[in-house]
Amino acid sequence: MLSIVVSGLVTLAHAQNMVTRALPYPSAPFTHPEDGRAIADQVYFVNHFFALKNFSWEDQGERIAVLINKRPAYKPTTNTLERHFNSDYSDGEIRAMDLAIFRSGKLDGTGILITDYLDPNRSQLYTLWLPVMRKTRRFAEPNHNEVWGGSVFTYGDIYLRRPQDETHTLLGTETFQDCLRALVLHTDEHTRWTQTVKDVMHEDCTAQGRMVYKVKSAPVREDWWYDERVVYIDTQTFADYRSEYFKNGAPVKTLDKAWYALKDETDPRALAWRYWYAKDVETQNEGMAVVPPDVVRWNQDVNPSLWSERTLRRIKR
Repeated sequence: MLSIVVSGLVTLAHAQNMVTRALPYPSAPFTHPEDGRAIADQVYFVNHFFALKNFSWEDQGERIAVLINKRPAYKPTTNTLERHFNSDYSDGEIRAMDLAIFRSGKLDGTGILITDYLDPNRSQLYTLWLPVMRKTRRFAEPNHNEVWGGSVFTYGDIYLRRPQDETHTLLGTETFQDCLRALVLHTDEHTRWTQTVKDVMHEDCTAQGRMVYKVKSAPVREDWWYDERVVYIDTQTFADYRSEYFKNGAPVKTLDKAWYALKDETDPRALAWRYWYAKDVETQNEGMAVVPPDVVRWNQDVNPSLWSERTLRRIKR
């Protein structure tokens, strides 16, 4: 009976354009403008680590993921965090869960647990642990354009934007010519935590020379903060290297992602981020999320109870 329910919900999810772990690797290259949506599905699959059972950024003391925010004329601020993704669910209800725990900075001790459901009509559930109050709070999905962790990254960038939230048109294929940008800090701008990830904080040129799909994506919402974005996507791995956002024909934001393949994984889409870098054109604010490869773990035997409110309540500040 359970298998019938699960199968039914997965079928419903696909019928309503939901991406799940069952999304197959494409059997042929994409060539037509209308293939943009199928490419967007693959990009979503990669960014949510659906090629894996689970995926973690661990806290290893001096080595940990670092979120850096930099505004002109101000010293950069940093938060460190661990993050744990799990998409290994077969209950017919949950598609994935995502746990982020901030370990230093102004957000120290804050935890966010996100539950993503298979039912395409059901909103994600956000459970927040507030260390000052020593309580959890549940709330509905935030606005897509709301900033995450005080950064230039939005909840739409990280969690909420689904393929069906935009229309997608394949503009063609080309060779990616650039190195991916990175945040530049002067010697006096470094903090204890940025010093520990300096080996990762540099332009990444591994995408240079790769063939990419060029896809134009426009939000379904009217009067949104951007009119369209142009995304450069690896034709083999579906890593989205760069997203250029435009409003009224002018650039408003750029987001670069540096990727690498996970060792011994056979699915070309089994990738990890080395970093994200974004810049707001108007404010000149910059942000970088740096994930040292040595803190990354995947397909581990992890107790599912890690993704629970109990974990949030046990966070120490």
